[in-house]
Amino acid sequence: NLGLVLQGMGKLDEAVANYRKALTITSDYAEAHYNLGNALQGLHKLDEAVASYHNALAIKTNYAEADYNLGCAYSALRRLDEATLHYRKALAVKPDYLEAHNNLGKVFREQGKPDDAITCYRKAIALNPNYAEAHGNLGNAFKDLGKFDEAVASYRQALTLKPDFFP
Repeated sequence: NLGLVLQGMGKLDEAVANYRKALTITSDYAEAHYNLGNALQGLHKLDEAVASYHNALAIKTNYAEADYNLGCAYSALRRLDEATLHYRKALAVKPDYLEAHNNLGKVFREQGKPDDAITCYRKAIALNPNYAEAHGNLGNAFKDLGKFDEAVASYRQALTLKPDFFP
């Protein structure tokens, strides 16, 4: 709990120390491994974060949030196939995971798969029509396909929802 409070205060190094201390007491605490991964990711220690998320998932196999954040870490490391795998695992556990649909779409777009990206963004929008980021990302995917009218409509919707949005 102290680690969570320190992390919330932006004191990530102290949070990491407290999570590690907690894990010396109880090494099979999936949430402590997960929280440690989040703090390490915040410190841009992505390889260590990946290891922490894997530790959490070894203890708690159906942990959508750990798979999601592992996907984010892999995406940041440009390991897009692994990111895709973990976003899909998160969605298998939690099919309504809005951010996982959106981020899977981002990975597909980076892989040059705009049609797959569009499918993901539309799922995110179906779950929350007010999700400006998904509308903006949808616009980007339409732009990639040369569908400029659809791109403009998506960008306008994103800006209607969040006037300071920058796709």
